Amino acid sequence: MENTLLRVAGALFCHDPKRASTRTGKIELDRGATDKHIVIRPDPEFGQPGQLAHKVFVVLIKKHSDYGRPIQKQVSFTKREIMRMVGRQDWGGRDSEQLSRALHEIHHTFIKTQFKSPVGKFIEHSFNIFPEILIERREFASDPIEACTITLAEPIITSLEDKHFTCLNHSLMQGLGTIGQAFYMRLFFHFANMYDGQQKSRLVFLKRYDDICAEWLGGLAVHKYKSVIERDQLGPHLQQLVAADFLTSYILEPAKTRDGFVITFKPGRAFFEDYDRFYRKQQHSAVRPSFSDDRERIKEPLQVAYLFTEKKTGRSASSIGFVNSKDVETAKQILTKIGFDDMSAFLDYALAEARSTSFDV
Repeated sequence: MENTLLRVAGALFCHDPKRASTRTGKIELDRGATDKHIVIRPDPEFGQPGQLAHKVFVVLIKKHSDYGRPIQKQVSFTKREIMRMVGRQDWGGRDSEQLSRALHEIHHTFIKTQFKSPVGKFIEHSFNIFPEILIERREFASDPIEACTITLAEPIITSLEDKHFTCLNHSLMQGLGTIGQAFYMRLFFHFANMYDGQQKSRLVFLKRYDDICAEWLGGLAVHKYKSVIERDQLGPHLQQLVAADFLTSYILEPAKTRDGFVITFKPGRAFFEDYDRFYRKQQHSAVRPSFSDDRERIKEPLQVAYLFTEKKTGRSASSIGFVNSKDVETAKQILTKIGFDDMSAFLDYALAEARSTSFDV
């Protein structure tokens, strides 16, 4: 993940489940700085993306990375993968709608970034992280999600193609809460930038507590008392990172220059092992079998079913909430005879012939 995406993710997701849906105001990072300014506008209906949306985002980025190179624009999931993704043993209507809401919280959040390019030009990007979501349900809108395909924003794809990314230990992250995951992503990035392969014992990173709440944790409430922060808020998550040996220690102490606190982080054995594994032995692979399998089983049949619905009804894909499993299965059968690139022309021909005989498709 490129630095801009990491900073967007830090401000985008609210880790307070009681406040997320009510937070609809504009979020700004580095106001007035033209070389690194970020504006996030949550949707008035959905509010700021919450903890489940953060889980979904982390797993989507992980699976996207599993596809390898060249960089793909879509990520696809089956129902079973979705259940594992959100940590659910059962999959019913309530679980499905929570997932649907989490996806749309991200989909409807608008982001604008301003930054300075390596050649000195100022660039502005406006985008949604998930510009398109395709969903399959068995038959009705109330049925659980069976599969989905998510498209990633073009600026993200471009950054990844330019090899602006951070490698992360997803196995370690799976054992953490969303606050712990956010800490892990940001701290790994900063430690990796500072580490020169030597002086392990001297490597530390300092950050103001209130800035962490605003920039890393989506506007988490800032508390005045150290005991509350340690016992009820950040302490349990940081202790998890110490237990996982990603951190050797952390120290929360009063700031020296103005009111508030500063946290000093010291990396542990797990960071150095992951740094060696991900960066010193890094290799870029070609597209892996998982992508080809997902493309044939999920992505292309879903796209064809949406395309059929668009052409049949005259509605745009963005206004189609889902397609049913019967249409997806039919699309799979047709794709065994007709290539995906020829499908639009085939559907135009088939629907024209149907109209000529007044056949109700």
